Amino acid sequence: MFDKFENVQIAHFDVKSQLPRWIYESAMRAAEKGEQARASIENKDDLVRRQKKIREEISNCLGGMPDLDTPLNPQITGKVSGHGFQVEKVIFESRPLVYATANLYLPDGLTEPRGAVLLLCGHREQAKHCDEYQTVCHYLVHAGLIVMSLDPLGQGERFGFYDPQTGQAPMTSVTEHENVGRQCLPLGDSFARYMLHDTVRAIDYLCTRPEVDPKRIGVTGHSGGGTQTSLLMMYDERIAAAAPGGFIMNRPYFLLTGKAQDAEQKWPGFSALGFDHEDIVLAMAPRPVRVLATTYDSVPIEAPRHTVAVNRRFWEMYGKGDLLDIFEDENAHRFSIPLARAAAEFFSEHLLGRKVTPPDEIIQLLPAEQLRCTQSGQVIGECPNARSIHTETVERLAEFEKARLALPEDKRKRQALSWLRNAVYFNRKPCDLNPRLSGGGEVENLWALRTVWWSQKGLLNNALQFFPAELVGRRLPVTIAIWDGGTKQIGAHAKWIEETCASGRIAMVLNPLGIGSLLPYLNSPEERPFKRFGMMDRYTDELMWLGDSMAAVRTYDVLRAVELATTLRNIDSENIELYGSGKYALYAELAALLDPRILSVRLDNRMNSLAEWIRAPFYDENDSLSYILPGMLRYFDIPDADNWLAQDGRLGNALPLMNHSAS
Repeated sequence: MFDKFENVQIAHFDVKSQLPRWIYESAMRAAEKGEQARASIENKDDLVRRQKKIREEISNCLGGMPDLDTPLNPQITGKVSGHGFQVEKVIFESRPLVYATANLYLPDGLTEPRGAVLLLCGHREQAKHCDEYQTVCHYLVHAGLIVMSLDPLGQGERFGFYDPQTGQAPMTSVTEHENVGRQCLPLGDSFARYMLHDTVRAIDYLCTRPEVDPKRIGVTGHSGGGTQTSLLMMYDERIAAAAPGGFIMNRPYFLLTGKAQDAEQKWPGFSALGFDHEDIVLAMAPRPVRVLATTYDSVPIEAPRHTVAVNRRFWEMYGKGDLLDIFEDENAHRFSIPLARAAAEFFSEHLLGRKVTPPDEIIQLLPAEQLRCTQSGQVIGECPNARSIHTETVERLAEFEKARLALPEDKRKRQALSWLRNAVYFNRKPCDLNPRLSGGGEVENLWALRTVWWSQKGLLNNALQFFPAELVGRRLPVTIAIWDGGTKQIGAHAKWIEETCASGRIAMVLNPLGIGSLLPYLNSPEERPFKRFGMMDRYTDELMWLGDSMAAVRTYDVLRAVELATTLRNIDSENIELYGSGKYALYAELAALLDPRILSVRLDNRMNSLAEWIRAPFYDENDSLSYILPGMLRYFDIPDADNWLAQDGRLGNALPLMNHSAS
């Protein structure tokens, strides 16, 4: 009989629009904060202060930078000749036993140090070897520039999950980035910290080369490479000129695209600080910047045009307004030949002192196998004890676990609960619950009541209450249930509802934000909103940029449901329990830690620990952002929460643990 309740909707309110609207309005408020801060810059001193703040905060948002003083231990594993240049095959250690692979293009006839460009590749599996990025290298080197083309993590010769025995990798590029990137977040890190660190160390390497003038090093890249370029523009003051491609926009324009973010594009808290893409460009003033854009891109062309236009005044403060421009090509999302030629002209002018236009001719590319730095084509299994990002993440997890355990138990608990409270209540606007019944009636031997209330200003939650019909009119104890899918999965939990009602308790099935009847409108009936890069990932990404998380919002929703339970006439406010099942059981446990009015919490089929999830190299990515509070593992893990609730006598029996491995 419970299946009929799975499609019950909310009357009188358009709750399916509330999550996208709330996210957009929150993002626009953050964007306005940034606009006001940039508008207040009146002179060079103001500008320098903001640039300094950008450098500091981007590092903080990414989790802090790894050590920058470790030996590079560079190797040149071979050379190959091209038309008018030589290519050296370089391997260096960006971090101990983390091997970065790169091709260094050296023009023939070098007699003294000259300008160099670091080329950062986008999401192409072959990275530096693929036709697109080889072509860019050829245009730059034919303009007389030294070029270093770097393989990003998970691409080229750096597949993190490569198996030397089979010669196969189960995932590469975007898939690998996202897989390991999500595991970085509970540590308070972003995958971008490793991307940025690699590029800074690549600059370090270029500075060691006698052919390179360290004061004339530029950077360019497109798409994911444009992201890396942008990070380097903000962080590294050694960059003399930059040409970011296929990335520069701003958050208000990006939200209109309806796209999710790649792992290296998740910068938690960046928007909350009032920063946006305008600040990426601003960070370079008055050094030369050429934004590369294509007019048919998934990045709306209006966005880079806007960002260049509003930043020009900062270059004009130095009398150098002509050093910031935008070059557009009528093309789709790629580092096209016109963009490559424009980059070559730009860098030759500003790094060589003469503007060179490379010949517009068909370039004879080199076979990929000739450009490999390794014999096998992969550093994993060939370079001694090579470490992957997953290995680094597990090692970093161990460091945080060791630091936590070094604290006395009472201090660790106080710090953890203080951090959790701040995360859950972050930027919430208090409002009255204003609850109302929104339908109900008797079904067989049970009463069902639909209740709606305000969790935050502009955000409604709802629940279905079930209780025995013969107990109508009595104040009953309540168990608030939080499980994956909310009221859309009532049928799967029918037995629990029946048993709870039979014990004389109200079974109150909660829909926190974006769940059950609160799921936003789908673009099509076939849409899978919880898949990787699906609709719900998109909203969760934006919450992270805003310094928030879906897990924190929904934990707050549970706390508001508890508050609601204390006000309803049919509920015994002295007897409130929680029941959590599946991924979303975490919300029930976190809420119980924060609210002593919750007498007990029972957790079924739930995750055992985030640390175990991180240690597993493969897992089901669907809806996996929903249980991540960025930074939580710096303070506590699920077993700690279990222990603290058990000490209070508030942890009920738990059923077998959830299997989060990939199917």
